Amino acid sequence: MPTLKPPLHLLSGKPPLHFHMLLNKHAPSIFKAHDTISSSAEGTIKVLKILADTKNLKLGKVIHAQLVIANQASQDHVIQNTSLINLYSKCGQITIARQLFDGMRRRNVVSWCALMVGYFHHGFALEVLKLFKTLVSVDNLCPNEYILTTVLSSCSDSGLLKEGKQCHGYVLKSGLVFHQYVKNALVCMYSMCLDVKEAMRILNSAPGSDLFTYNCILHGLLNHDHLTVALDVLNRMLVECVEWDSVTYVSVFSLCARLKDLKLGLQVHNRMLRTNVECDLYVSSAIIDMYGKCSEISLTRKVFDGLQTRNVVSWTAILAAYLQNECFEEALKLFSDMELEEIKPNEITFAVLLNSSAGLSALGCGNSLHARAEKSGFKDYVTVGNALINMYSKNGNIEAANEVFSDMRYRDSITWNSMISGYSRHGLGKEALTVFHDMLAKKEQPNYVTFVGVLSACGHLGRVQEGFYYLHQLMKQMNIEPGLEHYTCIVGLLSKAGLLDEAEYFMRSTPIQWDVVAWRTLLSACHVYRNYGTGKRVADVVLHMDPNDVGTYVLLSNMHAKAKRWDGVAKIRKLIRERNIKKEPGLSWTEIRNDTHVFVSDDNNHPEFVQIHEKVRELLAKIKLLGYVPDFASVTHDVEEEQKEDYLSYHSEKLAIAYALIKTPTEAPVRVFKNLRMCDDCHSAVKLISKVTDRVIIVRDVNRFHCFQEGWCSCADYW
Repeated sequence: MPTLKPPLHLLSGKPPLHFHMLLNKHAPSIFKAHDTISSSAEGTIKVLKILADTKNLKLGKVIHAQLVIANQASQDHVIQNTSLINLYSKCGQITIARQLFDGMRRRNVVSWCALMVGYFHHGFALEVLKLFKTLVSVDNLCPNEYILTTVLSSCSDSGLLKEGKQCHGYVLKSGLVFHQYVKNALVCMYSMCLDVKEAMRILNSAPGSDLFTYNCILHGLLNHDHLTVALDVLNRMLVECVEWDSVTYVSVFSLCARLKDLKLGLQVHNRMLRTNVECDLYVSSAIIDMYGKCSEISLTRKVFDGLQTRNVVSWTAILAAYLQNECFEEALKLFSDMELEEIKPNEITFAVLLNSSAGLSALGCGNSLHARAEKSGFKDYVTVGNALINMYSKNGNIEAANEVFSDMRYRDSITWNSMISGYSRHGLGKEALTVFHDMLAKKEQPNYVTFVGVLSACGHLGRVQEGFYYLHQLMKQMNIEPGLEHYTCIVGLLSKAGLLDEAEYFMRSTPIQWDVVAWRTLLSACHVYRNYGTGKRVADVVLHMDPNDVGTYVLLSNMHAKAKRWDGVAKIRKLIRERNIKKEPGLSWTEIRNDTHVFVSDDNNHPEFVQIHEKVRELLAKIKLLGYVPDFASVTHDVEEEQKEDYLSYHSEKLAIAYALIKTPTEAPVRVFKNLRMCDDCHSAVKLISKVTDRVIIVRDVNRFHCFQEGWCSCADYW
């Protein structure tokens, strides 16, 4: 989105000629004696204008010196001094420009405009507003359209909506609201300052919208997620046959990406190919982003491979597309190709790669990227810090996540949400709520995602009253409408507290479209508390919604087994066979020195399986002395008792833990990941293994993290 820069052609009176032509024409005016300069005042002003546009400060100072000698830069020479103010402003010497301005006895509107534009381009919005106030109230000058455009643009860039509205009032009084520059600045200001309704009113009321007007409002609408309104504006552009430029295409592709509307995206791409609009790297990156968000990874790669030149933006776009489509390994591999082209990653690139490492549960890779990000100077970037918190918390190293969080100099809502969710994911409810209260103390505004983490933390702690206070009172005070995720957390909260009837009543009485996840949350609680009656009713609901939900069949079978209802177990197994439902094989993996080792139950394929099995037998022998008894209810096969024990002994998580214990130092924590719910027998066994080995063992299953230490688990045997 180009910055709004009003032209200062008033300084020259004519459209500027090519720099080299003018420089050759007026070279005598620069390098000869001051009497030559005096006789060519108009030429000098033109040359100063060109030197300002090309930021040639050195030659500009030469002319300034000659003007001083010729006494044409005195306080009374308005045009020459204004030209010098313009020169110094554009060359970054805003202090010198202000000194010249303050020393002028007479000024015109152009003098004010030159200094105000200088302040605007260097980010001093408040100085622009101060000058505007002095211009109107002290010098009693009438600002022109360029000054009003500059003032409104300053309000827009700084988010000063109140001051912008005051300027709008002055615009209405002056009658300049119909000037194209002023109208564009007003639309841009309101759309960037979140007053979309007023921006649309100006668009509709003031005639003469051009491409810049539409680009401004589309950019503002997309920045603040007003996608439906943006789609209406796009339709209006089509009706009015407004010709698009590359800025328009970037915005429209972004709109298609946000809407995940592949059909519209293909139509826009086809339109662009039929026009003469240059498909630069920014447009190409927007196309890649659109196809990626629409889950068309093959088209994404085709566009990327067709680029003749690539920069960090296009590389990051394709990496992000792989991340969004959960192709984590491909993203990390593609980064190697990016390095071969000697493209240096930026902070967004590192964030994408760190999140890919989180998706792969590749802690070693994440550690390496962390070191590289710091070495590249991105340590204090919020985006990188947020990705690091996510990576460490998802890889089971919540202590490292907290260390990153504590060291961050700047934080946004994502930072706080990531830390709260990270603690909740690890079952550390107290720590999550402490971070939430710190967030409130820092006056950071919580949002929808924040309360998902907070209610989840209340669920881990079983704080029913506190959870309902956040849902019914605090969220209402903060104008946050509760959604399915929040209500599902309440179901989990009631379930964790053992209030299963209340949880079922809450679900059946709350007017919301519940999904399978919410009902399965209650079903898991029925399994933990062995509530067969409620569990059967809930299972019927889940299987009605998703007849092929294998997890529900397994939970039902386990519930029957715990209640010793073997006829029920047989019935469920028969149903699984009849419906040809395939249970996903259990996998567990652990990372040793950046190499990932994957195990299946009773795995004999690992090169070191003999030592691993021997280690498992050794561990089981030790924990039996502490009272471990195999839980045969976890075995779903019809086999003899001895075979059941053998089957339990070599579950994939036990093998992965045994291998990690062999290969890691005695003081290092063991981290294992599993694709399914951890079974009851393994959970009981690993608690005791953590005690006999004096090791911290962290297992992440499909539901949550389990941190085993000294014979206890962070989930308090509820998962």
